[in-house]
Amino acid sequence: MNSSSQYGDLATQLLTESRRSTTTNTLLKYNDVLVRAVVREQRDLEARLEAALARSAAPPDPDAPAPPPAENAYMPTVLLYQTAILRNKRCLLAYHHHRLEFLKDLYWSVGGALPLLLSLPPAAANPHAGPNANAQAAAAAANAAAMGAGAAPQDVRSKLSPHEVDFLRNYADSLLALRTDAFSAAGGAGGGGAGGAGNGATEDIDLLAPISHPPKDLQVHVRVVRDCGVVHTELGAIDFRRGHRFLARRSDIEHLIVQGYLEES
Repeated sequence: MNSSSQYGDLATQLLTESRRSTTTNTLLKYNDVLVRAVVREQRDLEARLEAALARSAAPPDPDAPAPPPAENAYMPTVLLYQTAILRNKRCLLAYHHHRLEFLKDLYWSVGGALPLLLSLPPAAANPHAGPNANAQAAAAAANAAAMGAGAAPQDVRSKLSPHEVDFLRNYADSLLALRTDAFSAAGGAGGGGAGGAGNGATEDIDLLAPISHPPKDLQVHVRVVRDCGVVHTELGAIDFRRGHRFLARRSDIEHLIVQGYLEES
């Protein structure tokens, strides 16, 4: 360990990153180097703690003066190492918990479209985009922030660790299982009995639908912001091409509005 630093300084840097991420509402790149440095410090502290405990348990030197009763010269050292270990653990847990909660918010902000979240391109100028493309992106981010859900940042995949990508996939699978087993008409019908038959007659509950502003109309006028191809709705197939306007059932295209392909007009 560097003589100019103290135990816990590296873990404090992780908390500083989390605080900066919260202040700017931005997902920072996973600091794998700093996390590994804290883990190495943990192992060094554990080795020093075990050595101190071993020395305290060793039989006293017969030539040395006997210490006073109930006094152990190694206890302050043991307490120091143990306190540093516990603090580093809390800092590591706080850093990763903050990132996981941020990832959950991003997942819900794109309507549960995990492939879209992981495939967002870097925030660079698009030569094929119109002159108002950047203004539209800024307006979309402002609208999302006003609705209480932060807009999904650009190039999310490069900021995640492999374990965080696995967490997002497992989180999406868990929500899909919950939606299928507990909130879908098919799952309710499989419950058996009169209650199961009654649940099967109801429509599926969309867990990923936004609830910040409850819809007032069943149908909505939308403008296509990004091409999303042909979408099959209850009224037939609709080819959503950029710049076109349509009137469609909100329940059929709600996920496209949340994901940023369409916007209400």
